[in-house]
Amino acid sequence: MITQEQVLKALSNVQEPDLGKDLVTLNMVRDIEIEGKNVSFTVVLTTPACPLKEMIEKACVNAIHILVDKEAIVKVHMTANVGSNRKDNKAVLSDVKNIIMVASGKGGVGKSTVATNLALGLAQEGAKVGLLDADIYGPSVPIMLGIRDERPKMMDVNGKGMIVPIERYGIKAMSIGLLVDEKQAVIWRGPMASSALKQFISDVYWGELDYLVIDLPPGTGDVHLTLVQAVPVTGAIIVSTPQAVAAADAKKAIMMFKQQNINVPILGIVENMAYFTPAELPENKYYIFGKGGGQQMAEQFELPYLGEIPLVQSIREGGDRGIPAIMDDESVTRNIFSSLSQNVARNISIRNANLEPTKVVEILYS
Repeated sequence: MITQEQVLKALSNVQEPDLGKDLVTLNMVRDIEIEGKNVSFTVVLTTPACPLKEMIEKACVNAIHILVDKEAIVKVHMTANVGSNRKDNKAVLSDVKNIIMVASGKGGVGKSTVATNLALGLAQEGAKVGLLDADIYGPSVPIMLGIRDERPKMMDVNGKGMIVPIERYGIKAMSIGLLVDEKQAVIWRGPMASSALKQFISDVYWGELDYLVIDLPPGTGDVHLTLVQAVPVTGAIIVSTPQAVAAADAKKAIMMFKQQNINVPILGIVENMAYFTPAELPENKYYIFGKGGGQQMAEQFELPYLGEIPLVQSIREGGDRGIPAIMDDESVTRNIFSSLSQNVARNISIRNANLEPTKVVEILYS
């Protein structure tokens, strides 16, 4: 007779590679059922975007066969409950588990493209995702998602009027571009932009989200400080291109988040436009902006390198048409963005397991 104790003892030898502990200690094994030689149980991962799920599943089956019964018929149900490490009072975005900022030191490096495809990639893995376009002066998310002509509705939530995000491709999205005429320039001083962002945080009904991706404006200014003081940020992703000038500005963004009075964890670096690949020569790579800048930056600051994204025409065309690359089955970069999303989800799980709890930043000025 196979017993539950034998199954748990065997699975205590299966490590969660990123968290460095076994599945039983992490309480990831649930609902064990045994009927003769048939053994079934559920493994609850920390994210549905876990890139190691197949490896973990195979390790569980091997553990039962080697340590319990080689003739056992093992069925492993893989599911996920996205973890969070929020220890704030949850006065804002109380139902959002993880808040991810996508930043760059300068404009034109494809930050919005990365943020949009990242949000969609996480949603494709089964997570509940929101995308907030915090680039007040140059909102581009409405164009990239194909929702530029839509306007959000209002709803009553506990007696308060709330803005309902636009839903597209399985994610919830909000942008200043959905509220103003795109032909008109947004001419606001810093405090006005900060006030508008605070409203996006407090007056938008996001509901339950596993991840809220925030597309920041370029630079290191008022908007960035407003957000880290308003919401508990799980971590930031830095986007750069290989050129020296872009890398220099990206380093400024890194140093901003690393400042002692801000101290937002950096989840990793993405190198966009890493190389050019013409459609007619998909196997060729031309490093027209230089090579290895993102990798070197990651090594310099001891940060994860999340991957490189090529400069291909289909990414630009998809963004202009409102069909992001990750949603296009024929896009050569679909798998690249999927891998990026998995890497980000993986690093969020590691961050939540090993670093200080997320909290709102209190910046003291002397």
